[in-house]
Amino acid sequence: MTSTPGYATERETAEGRVFTVTGGDWDTVVEGTDPIAQERIIVNMGPQHPSTHGVLRLILELEGETVREARSVVGYLHTGIEKNLEYRNWVQGSTFVTRMDYLAPIFNETAYSLAVEKLLGITDEITDRANTIRVLMMELNRLSSHLVWLATTGMELGAISIMLYGFREREFILDIFETITGLRMNHAYVRPGGVAQDVPDEAIVKIREFLKMMPKRLKEYEDLLSGQPIWVERTKGVAVLDVTGCVALGVTGPVLRSAGLAWDLRKTMPYCGYENYEFDVPTHPDGDVWGRYQVRLAEMRESLKLVEQALDRLKPGPVMVADRKIAWPAQLAVGLDGMGNSLEHVAKIMGQSMESLIHHFKLVTEGFRVPAGQVYVGIESPRGELGVHAVSDGGTRPYRVHYREPSFVNLQAIPALAEGGLIADVIAGGASLDPVMGGCDR
Repeated sequence: MTSTPGYATERETAEGRVFTVTGGDWDTVVEGTDPIAQERIIVNMGPQHPSTHGVLRLILELEGETVREARSVVGYLHTGIEKNLEYRNWVQGSTFVTRMDYLAPIFNETAYSLAVEKLLGITDEITDRANTIRVLMMELNRLSSHLVWLATTGMELGAISIMLYGFREREFILDIFETITGLRMNHAYVRPGGVAQDVPDEAIVKIREFLKMMPKRLKEYEDLLSGQPIWVERTKGVAVLDVTGCVALGVTGPVLRSAGLAWDLRKTMPYCGYENYEFDVPTHPDGDVWGRYQVRLAEMRESLKLVEQALDRLKPGPVMVADRKIAWPAQLAVGLDGMGNSLEHVAKIMGQSMESLIHHFKLVTEGFRVPAGQVYVGIESPRGELGVHAVSDGGTRPYRVHYREPSFVNLQAIPALAEGGLIADVIAGGASLDPVMGGCDR
């Protein structure tokens, strides 16, 4: 038996061949006796929709079932929305940005509108009713987004029932959105200066009904999942990312709060009057998939509290700024064909006031001018900090609009979550980030 310099002589025992390492590299020792030590498999997970949360591609290097290296490939859903904004007026921008993160369209619109209003210098002129409606719509949208996360993550881990229940409740919220805006998704409802139209009385009735129903449903979700041994096994201690890792990677939202840091822009940098609402910022100490599940469930309960407070604060008043050079479209109504200018308003500007007609035509076709400058506005979306960097050159169109999209930033955490774990846990870890590729690629 030959001896290797730097190592003790190997010997056979009842348990197999034993080495006593006295120096050198352990990997070199293993390679000498393990003929498949260098055999690793490269697996493409995606790009496809099921089990990868949108058109995301993960390139995984596997050793057995253990992930040794993980790389994320994005861009398959790229739509060029940010570039398109440069060729549309400031109001038309709402119809583009709403399509980025398609599970949280109200947040895309609100962040954009807040940035435009900051450039215009009219932040303090936004009416109380408009701000209250924005909070109401955002919190309903947060609920619908978290419901999709719960439903799809449950499906990906084998809990089919929660998929059906989550989408059932989401449908109720989308019905409310349709009653208010005329559309289920991609509403272009929040506009610079306020919102497109007021909340009708029938929507208030539906929201009250939802508030009465939803707490019971959340309890049912917990009864279904929290005590389920397989769900616990697939989530506890899986895909851990502590607060240091989150901060280093720029990860925000529920993933950061599930690592113990109570960072929520609604509290730390309030906007739209959030400082006047009572709500808590849920956290969890463990930083794993289970913690993210617990945080999102708790956030849904806080959103219900916020919706109820918003309804109580919804006092009569205008929903657009008084400046008619900004308040476009002037008077909208939901009709059989969706949403457009009310017939009464069209009759007035067409038949009674030539000045109103000219003003309306120029405002719609050219848009209003925004003073030159640049601003950054951040809000708390369901996935974390959604920021808008808007630049104006003084014209009727944006010079540049760039989004700090939490899905894009949070996806940087995939290698940290996946490497060293099992391939089955890549699905749980990736899903727990809740990425929406429409926002990531935009």
